[in-house]
Amino acid sequence: MNTRKLSFYVLAGLMCGCVPVISLHPLYTKENVVFDKKLLGTWADDLNEPEMTWQFESADEPKKAYSLVFTGEDDLKGSFAVHLVKLKDHLFLDIFPSEAPWDMDDPNESQWPYNSLFMIPAHTFVKVDSLTPKLKLRLMLDTQLEKLLEENPDAIAHVEVKGRPVLTASTKELQAFILKYADTDKLFTDEIVLERKE
Repeated sequence: MNTRKLSFYVLAGLMCGCVPVISLHPLYTKENVVFDKKLLGTWADDLNEPEMTWQFESADEPKKAYSLVFTGEDDLKGSFAVHLVKLKDHLFLDIFPSEAPWDMDDPNESQWPYNSLFMIPAHTFVKVDSLTPKLKLRLMLDTQLEKLLEENPDAIAHVEVKGRPVLTASTKELQAFILKYADTDKLFTDEIVLERKE
């Protein structure tokens, strides 16, 4: 994948259903959620034109959560609830759409068009390689999971929805599965490097 386009595709991918793995259950329990102020602020990939930004703020509720507004091409936006999850020595983001993708009074008006691509309330997971000085992230890709499931169909509980796997495993099962492959390239690939905006 062209790294100049990667920061757009990470969240465009998260929302369009063609790249990321989605899960019906979260990756975290209250014991696994951490909060790190270093994640707060606006991050961008300066190599992209137009610039794509990830803006993390502290969420009012629930505690230890972040709100994320992603701005992509043509200033289209997505609004998400994010939890920073610590599993052993690894950090992950659990990303979940926080707003309805359409205006409840007028479904033709959409403030969060990227959210409309989540047709079910689903979680997706991103591995955090570094919080400072640059934010380095890795996606959990559909194609990688499909290869793994071809080798071992019972590796993780899932269902096929229109040819793509949707994880149905419990949080405990997800955590064990993610940790098993956290240090390999079997799930998390395509590093995104973001710079903090002043």
